[in-house]
Amino acid sequence: MNYTPSNKRYEKMTYNRCGKSGLKLPAIALGLWHNFGDVDDLHTARDMIRLAFDNGITHFDLANNYGPPPGTAEINFGRILKADLAAHRDELIISTKAGHLMWDGPYGEWGSKKYLTASLDQSLQRMGLDYVDIFYSHRPDPDTPLEETAEALAQAVRQGKALYVGISKYSPEQTKEAAAILKSMGVRLLIHQPPYSMLRREFEEAGLFDTLDELGVGSICFCPLAQGLLTDKYLNGIPGNSRAAKAHGFLQKDAITPELVEKLKKLNELAQQRGQSLAQMSIAWVLRQKAVTCALIGASRVEQLQENLHTLKQLDFTDDELQQIETILNTDGQWRCDL
Repeated sequence: MNYTPSNKRYEKMTYNRCGKSGLKLPAIALGLWHNFGDVDDLHTARDMIRLAFDNGITHFDLANNYGPPPGTAEINFGRILKADLAAHRDELIISTKAGHLMWDGPYGEWGSKKYLTASLDQSLQRMGLDYVDIFYSHRPDPDTPLEETAEALAQAVRQGKALYVGISKYSPEQTKEAAAILKSMGVRLLIHQPPYSMLRREFEEAGLFDTLDELGVGSICFCPLAQGLLTDKYLNGIPGNSRAAKAHGFLQKDAITPELVEKLKKLNELAQQRGQSLAQMSIAWVLRQKAVTCALIGASRVEQLQENLHTLKQLDFTDDELQQIETILNTDGQWRCDL
């Protein structure tokens, strides 16, 4: 069936300026980390991407190793892009990343120029693109000089293979260094992608958001729902179709302790008092942070994505609500994604 995007799509989304750049990103972006690989249903993936664009989500976030198997999320996204959104390429922000293990041998992961350059070329081929809008160093490399990683990012911009560059999971100190090196090469650091949620805050606690504000760098936060924990999915056990139940998932069953479930139930009660689902309140909580440009969400079905988009109807918190969240969580022993 031919697809015609909604002509009201830009009325449905809030767009935030990314740091001090000229680029605006939707407050909610769609990540293809899960549910878009060859182990998943392509028709469902296509329906979710269509719904996302119909609701003003212009930013689609990928990485070389997304799947599973690794690389298949980019291949499937490329198919959907060609079938449905090719005429709208200039309305889209498409990002990809390299840093984690992608292929065997000494050049298949981390931050060398050899790996990053080869990976970006492969990603472009898989998606059928001439360029991506944002290319990230997916994680800092303790053994490769940061100058080399930065040179690979700058080269991607100079060659026209990426419009902007970003980093993911870099500490505040590493972020400052990366921004300075890139600036010396004539390329600005656009954006940082850290994990961030009510249940995972180590980057905020380390001062990352203050650093980004100081540098004029934007941020897009992944895992705002803590792999689905910050939804109503696990309030009464582990559903068979959940991430925790999947053999290839990152969320393990033993992370869902009785103590955590009790906290989630209390958070869910607060969300209901706000007229929201727990997922909607959790995304809104991430977006309340002024240094956050965008919340990066995943979805396994259309209904889930639609629910999360309704977050934008209620983004404000009272001081009392924020204090209640802290009291419920009592950050000791908080659950952390294993990324």
